[in-house]
Amino acid sequence: MHSRATPSTAPKARRWFPHATLSMFMLVLWLLLVNEISLGQVLLGAILAWLIPWLTQGFWPESLQLRKPLVLVKFILVVLWDILIANLILVVRILGPINKLQPAFMQVPLDIEHEFTITLFASTISLTPGTVSADLSLDGRYLLVHSLHVTDIDAAIAEMKQRYEAPLKEVFECSPQP
Repeated sequence: MHSRATPSTAPKARRWFPHATLSMFMLVLWLLLVNEISLGQVLLGAILAWLIPWLTQGFWPESLQLRKPLVLVKFILVVLWDILIANLILVVRILGPINKLQPAFMQVPLDIEHEFTITLFASTISLTPGTVSADLSLDGRYLLVHSLHVTDIDAAIAEMKQRYEAPLKEVFECSPQP
């Protein structure tokens, strides 16, 4: 007998535990939210962390493969830092003269193709105060972003791509696989 899962048994196990990484994340998040590590909370968190991905597995077209977790941690820290700084800058701009604001729409060309990664990129942009992802082109190649204040559109696009899109592409390797 083989100790490895055969192709006929692998899909069954996958259905019972469709997103193990997501489940672990949800368990840790649950324990942080309730701010208590007790047997009851660990059990409840484990049940929810298993049940939610299991019930929603039909909505996930494929399992995500997290290739470089340290890059993801760095990305999260960069986003949190950018949100903090953007809040401070936004307060100064809103309290200052309104005629000095230079709002603009920007078409950000996408190097990513995976729907989930595009969603993460668009959501990250919208999380940063003063910017919002407004639309995705029908062909999925451009993201329309509105910013409350932009002095150099090309520089703003380059910064979004370098700070947010590039790490997401590296972590989820959203380039088509051969």
